[in-house]
Amino acid sequence: MADNPSSMGGFWTQYLVPAFLLYVLLCSLLRFQRRDAMHKKFNYTRATFSKMTNVDAQAIMSYLSELEFPKIFLTSIQFALFKTYGMPSISELLVATGEFSTPENASKRYADTGILIGEFTSHHPQSDRVIKALARMNYIHNQYQKSGKIHNDDLLYTLSVFITEPISWVERYEWRIMTDMEICAISTFWKSIGDAMGIKYSGRLSDTEWTDGLQFYEDIRAWARDYEEKYMIPAKSNQQTADQLVPLLLFYVPKCLQVTASNLVGVLMGDHLRKAMIYPTASTGYFYLAKAIFESRRFLLRYLSLPRPSFMRVRQVCDDPDPKTKRYHSKSYLAHPYYNKPSLLNRWGPEGWVVWAFGGDVPGSKGDRYIPQGYLFEEVGPNIMKNKGQEETIAWEEKLRVKRPVGCPFAYVRHDV
Repeated sequence: MADNPSSMGGFWTQYLVPAFLLYVLLCSLLRFQRRDAMHKKFNYTRATFSKMTNVDAQAIMSYLSELEFPKIFLTSIQFALFKTYGMPSISELLVATGEFSTPENASKRYADTGILIGEFTSHHPQSDRVIKALARMNYIHNQYQKSGKIHNDDLLYTLSVFITEPISWVERYEWRIMTDMEICAISTFWKSIGDAMGIKYSGRLSDTEWTDGLQFYEDIRAWARDYEEKYMIPAKSNQQTADQLVPLLLFYVPKCLQVTASNLVGVLMGDHLRKAMIYPTASTGYFYLAKAIFESRRFLLRYLSLPRPSFMRVRQVCDDPDPKTKRYHSKSYLAHPYYNKPSLLNRWGPEGWVVWAFGGDVPGSKGDRYIPQGYLFEEVGPNIMKNKGQEETIAWEEKLRVKRPVGCPFAYVRHDV
């Protein structure tokens, strides 16, 4: 019996169209419902932001980076690091130390930074892993500070972009903007990291004491903009870091799309960073293409995608150490699988086949080259510092365990700013 066109039209009108509209409504409703549930759980308002604890700030950060905005959050951190390489004082050091001399070295540097950030954001502020990660970072930075190769303002600027970039990227590209509570949490979280690093704010930011994270965010954002205007200038060392980092970002992009993707990276850099990197400016069409891509993504997420379930949280580091070696593993990689534990899935599953098809290396494919056995904290960082400074690191750990607050970092008057 032939299909009746009129009955088919009726089927679409009566069932499929209403079902589709109901699904669209459900996606949007559930997304905002989860946002509202998170706010109800922590129950902070502008009047109580000054009471936000470091523990709550970390929990909100974890929610944002692992469930709510995982892709844009990760990309914003990548470009935040990229922005620091637009400062000649930072890029010159990276070039001089050879950390960007080869794609593998650049990838290792990125992996080490990602591990430390992943440890900070994924665990309780006073957990042993966070303390060890902070102590290791402080040891590494101190070696360069002692020799005058890293200055306080380099660290302060790096801190500023970790606060401002995720917020601005979510505002530009995500399905919704962040709330004041979420912005306050990000700023509160990173302020506590800055305090643990001993970063000094006096004479730089307009204030030395802040009521809450939102006020600190506004202050450090204004300082960072002025700092970029003065010091983010074109330099050969900037260009050298870009020449190594951009290919890593595009490592798994098909050759036929490399030119387009490279131009889109330039668009995402923004005018100031692009000039500092001596990176070519794309034609107008690429700016419209980037806008179309992200606007389409925004629509699809808000109206056609259900919220990411908790079991699909995107975490950068493993939750538990290897039971035999007590080493930790990274759960993702940019181009080279540093610290990734070989498994049947990542070697022979869909992900492994994609990596193989594009000429990449899967975890464990080149022996110990990419450290598949995982990491210990004393091994993270430049190779010349591997397993060095253990006494200094232990001293940092002891200091951090005593002085690192779990309460609000703005409730403590700092006398060493």
